[in-house]
Amino acid sequence: MPKATKPPKPTAAELDLLRVIWRLGPSTVKDVHAARLRERPDLTYATALRLMQVMHGKGLLTRDESQRSHVYAAAHAQDALQTNLLKDLIHKAFAGSGRDLVIAALSEHVTDKEREEIKRFLKENPDG
Repeated sequence: MPKATKPPKPTAAELDLLRVIWRLGPSTVKDVHAARLRERPDLTYATALRLMQVMHGKGLLTRDESQRSHVYAAAHAQDALQTNLLKDLIHKAFAGSGRDLVIAALSEHVTDKEREEIKRFLKENPDG
């Protein structure tokens, strides 16, 4: 059986658009552009279109061309892609230590509310 290939790594701009598509579901460029404009008013339609075409070419998006306005969808589930990116980060930045990553995150990047949610998660999932 062939080994499953890892999803390609998105750039920061591609990840921004993927977050929109994961939230909206299958969408046209117009839909994604409109949703992104709220946070990035400088993003042009042409830039969104080109980026989504590149993402399709890289295998990050699928494209339904059966209608006049093509509909794009994420080619990989959000959790699968994020897990892949996290594994890469742990390997590169933390010498493979998930513990070091968690300690770094908990020491500076977590709100009190998030810390309580993490404690609750650990209590409810002691094995993992």
